[in-house]
Amino acid sequence: MKSLVWTRPEMMEIQEGVEPVMAEEEVLLKVDAVGICGSELEGYLGHNSLRVPPLVMGHEFSGTIAGVGSRVQGLKTGQKAVVNPLSSCGRCNSCRKGLVQLCKERSIVGIHRPGAFAEYVNVPAASIHIIPETLNPFRASLTEPLACSLRAVRRAMADHPFANVVVIGAGTIGLLSFLVARILGASRVVVVDMNEARLQTPKRLGAYGTISPAEPGYIGKIRDAMGPSGIDVVIDAVGYQPTRSAAIELVNPGGTVMNIGLGIDQTQLPVNVCIRSEISILHSFCYQAQDFHDALQLLVNGQIDETGWSEIRPLHEGNQAFQDLLQGSVRNAKIFLKVEE
Repeated sequence: MKSLVWTRPEMMEIQEGVEPVMAEEEVLLKVDAVGICGSELEGYLGHNSLRVPPLVMGHEFSGTIAGVGSRVQGLKTGQKAVVNPLSSCGRCNSCRKGLVQLCKERSIVGIHRPGAFAEYVNVPAASIHIIPETLNPFRASLTEPLACSLRAVRRAMADHPFANVVVIGAGTIGLLSFLVARILGASRVVVVDMNEARLQTPKRLGAYGTISPAEPGYIGKIRDAMGPSGIDVVIDAVGYQPTRSAAIELVNPGGTVMNIGLGIDQTQLPVNVCIRSEISILHSFCYQAQDFHDALQLLVNGQIDETGWSEIRPLHEGNQAFQDLLQGSVRNAKIFLKVEE
């Protein structure tokens, strides 16, 4: 079995290994498509303490059931599926409250156990979501990142129906956040990114406006574009000091800033400004089961797809794909990997 193994910072290599052996309550999945996540770039650089080499990453994936454990019911070989990579203990305070994504014992495929940068992967049967045969496997692989964006945006917009929204970042999470905001009824959405090539996608898909922070006075230009209603919601899908500062500067008094980008940890914010303006600052790490379900339905229904902003590369080019992403030389927001037949 071929696997793309992260062996040390900034190095992944194809290795041959044995096909994984299923436990009683697991399913063996032949991987059809797997996406590269921005968080995996941090892992690739060695900046993520949760990811320890040697490791097979890959948590955004779909595939075909190739085997089922002896205690698995309701699933059979040949079915197409997408996987929720997040498992929780089901017993702690967070799980009892339904906040399974905050479980201290949570386990994520591709972090705590081998992931889908491989021909085959084992997953808990409870993580399987059967998908229609007609659903493009690459589109299906967007379920996990879309679930992240969906939860963040609908929480941010909950108190602001028909809001004007600014999304900072035109990578996968930012682009999906823009698309979700439109579906949830945003009046106007402006997308911000330093990469002019990436801004072409939201522009083509109907964003009210796109702008680079490199433009002089870009904050004022966004405000002017939004008109007298201003900006009630800002989604920061980047997470650096300049983007977090810009979010506070852009949002209306009484508005909401949603932080979903994990760029840096320590950040200075004008807390007194936030207090006096009653700005709500929210954070979203992951998703709940309903978000994952709803995200899959959006993809099945064709309300969101990958057309025109993604590309497919063979698994053996995975290391180069990571290098290209780090160097900013990729025009598309999303790279999928596929095992060669």
